[in-house]
Amino acid sequence: MASSSSTDAATSSVVERVQNFVSENKKAILLTAVAAAIGAAGVAYYASTSRPRPPLGDVEKGDGSDASSSSGKKKKSKSGKKKKSKKDDSGPILEERKPKVATVSEGTDDLDLELDAEELAALPEETRTKYAAAFKGKGNTAYTKRNFSEAADYYTKAINVTPKPEPVFYSNRAACYVNFNPPDHEKVVADCDEALKLDPNYVKALNRRAVGLEGLNRLEEALRDYTAATILDKFQNAATANAVERVLKEIATTQATELMKDRRTKLPSHTFISAYFAAFRPRPELVLPVNPSQGDETLQMALGALAAANYPHALSLVNEAITQGISWDAGKAEAFNLRGTFKFLVGDIDGSKSDLQTAINIVPSSTQALVKIASVHMEQGDPAKAFECFDEAIKQNANDPDIYYHRGQVLFIMSEFSQAAENYLKSTELDDGFVFSHIQLAVAQYKSGETGESMKTFRRTLTAFPQRSEPQNYYGELLLDQGRFQEAVEKFERAIEIEKTKPSPNVLALVNKGLALFQWKQDVGAAEQCCAEALEIDPECEAAIATLAQLNLQQSKIKNAMEMFKKQAEIARTEPELINALTYQYATASQLEFLKNYPNMAAQLNALARGM
Repeated sequence: MASSSSTDAATSSVVERVQNFVSENKKAILLTAVAAAIGAAGVAYYASTSRPRPPLGDVEKGDGSDASSSSGKKKKSKSGKKKKSKKDDSGPILEERKPKVATVSEGTDDLDLELDAEELAALPEETRTKYAAAFKGKGNTAYTKRNFSEAADYYTKAINVTPKPEPVFYSNRAACYVNFNPPDHEKVVADCDEALKLDPNYVKALNRRAVGLEGLNRLEEALRDYTAATILDKFQNAATANAVERVLKEIATTQATELMKDRRTKLPSHTFISAYFAAFRPRPELVLPVNPSQGDETLQMALGALAAANYPHALSLVNEAITQGISWDAGKAEAFNLRGTFKFLVGDIDGSKSDLQTAINIVPSSTQALVKIASVHMEQGDPAKAFECFDEAIKQNANDPDIYYHRGQVLFIMSEFSQAAENYLKSTELDDGFVFSHIQLAVAQYKSGETGESMKTFRRTLTAFPQRSEPQNYYGELLLDQGRFQEAVEKFERAIEIEKTKPSPNVLALVNKGLALFQWKQDVGAAEQCCAEALEIDPECEAAIATLAQLNLQQSKIKNAMEMFKKQAEIARTEPELINALTYQYATASQLEFLKNYPNMAAQLNALARGM
């Protein structure tokens, strides 16, 4: 959704709740689907910032497998406290671990480590095992001294001499290759491949291979390994989870940039466009000149198409009108205002700013264009510029109630709820017949913790606007937030009834009803039916698509969820929206790959999910 002041903020909250409708306080990891896919009632939190690469240069001193491999258990001392790791502040960590077999390294002091390969090969198996332990110990010592090449040579000798190579030998050698300057990522991947053949659940080897794959820019494979490591580690390793997030962000951002180069601009869903235009009060009908030009008449047809909610036709006609030429200033300003609005809706931010500024240059008192260009500044993350536009609009016409409503929306987006409420009140004082000023006042009061006042405002609004669906829908949202499910569903159903009388119904109440039924009764079928009905009316409703994706995840229908995420990517208007959709898509794909590679983990994961 556009982060504009003009877009109905309450409407945009639906998609946010879709992504969080069954979760509270989940671990901050980017595994958006896995908890749901394995039976957890939750959707993980996604923080968009990347974080530093986790330190993966530690090696194991013990002769056994890594403590964080298949067992997932953390070793403890007799006191029950975890042993501290020795750490070289300027380099990698060398973890102290108890060997799997205590006798492996015994009696190695008298070994002749200068024997050549043939002499070593001729030794008995038991002796060769002791040599392997000795070479590994030498490798660990060299590693702690940051002599990575020497350490790698010793691990190679351990691999060559042992009758049964341990996965830790390969993983430790991979740690050496990670620390080469420059790192030898090809060898890192090759060694971790060998370690994982011996122990597919070896978390440290998965992490190291992921680092190697990332270094080779094989990002989807790296994501696969980071995801598997995070799940196998039972979501306890924040560094690995951050790596999932980082790689997902890089994949999604790169893909989105490429896709946007060739993507044709397209309008968002009917529901979204309707919400945008509904956020402005109706204005007097434009009066044509006595002798209108062809462009003037085409502009009038464009405004007629807009009034009929035929948005594609309105866009086509306004483009045609500008090309044909419009004969009077008010008409020109209106045309550029409308075209700039459509450009904003399709994500052409620079084009939108240019057209809206042209409208202002032609008619400086065009407060609506000033308000809309404030939305553009917000989209670009510049609230200071947005407020300058509001100030200029007030200079032009201090009694335009739309200025205060949309300034309230910007403040609402900034979480300045008390100031937002003041602006909604000002807007209502100037014109109390605009339903959204009342609704947003109630929502701002609720966000400020004034629940009683909020509910009173909503009840007054319901009485004042009995034939409007919006108060019913958004009051239902507040009831839903309070866990008053039956009352919320009743409000959503009333909103749906009202919308069904319209030629082009708004489907958000249908989506909300589906969410409410799921939260209330865990009725997946009813929730899916609501979303399917919404998509029959508006096939590109983002909220319905996102909800269906999450419902599919809740039922472990990951392939179906993937289709929904792909559809989200297809309808994305802007690069940020596309990045978000691709992030979910690739996260889900990596989890599908995990379930394919670790089918025996389903029962354990389900138990883990129940405990989250």
